[in-house]
Amino acid sequence: MEPAIDAILPPAKKFAEKLVAHQKDELLKQTRRDGQLAEERKAQLDQLKQPSGISEEEAVRRAIKLIERAVSNGLTEIQIYRFPNALCTDHGRAINQQEPGWEETLTGVPKEIYQLWEKYFRSRGYKLKAQIIDYPNGMPGDVGIALKWT
Repeated sequence: MEPAIDAILPPAKKFAEKLVAHQKDELLKQTRRDGQLAEERKAQLDQLKQPSGISEEEAVRRAIKLIERAVSNGLTEIQIYRFPNALCTDHGRAINQQEPGWEETLTGVPKEIYQLWEKYFRSRGYKLKAQIIDYPNGMPGDVGIALKWT
């Protein structure tokens, strides 16, 4: 090779080293993003484990709006809430197995919803159904709570 070419064309090993350094940087960035997302998910779960702060009257009014909208669309059932299975003390196992007493595993906002149904909606003929609604990587994921009126 000519001396000028040697000055501008580094050995392939140099580019391989740059590639490794770039991959390490990208991995570090992804690790930081993953950590931040995990912190955000934990904060959301912590918030959902707390009481909603909504009065029973307001919660009933919100439910009525949902039901009216669903009925106007010809529906007899509507999903009223979706939440991570981590809000169940058994991570949704009892719900997945449809075991009696599954409602005892609920915490936070989902527990409030169940109690509201038990107190006001059940005696008026409304049905409540809870089920696992997705299975990421084959494992139980989010839980859906549906309200049915026929």
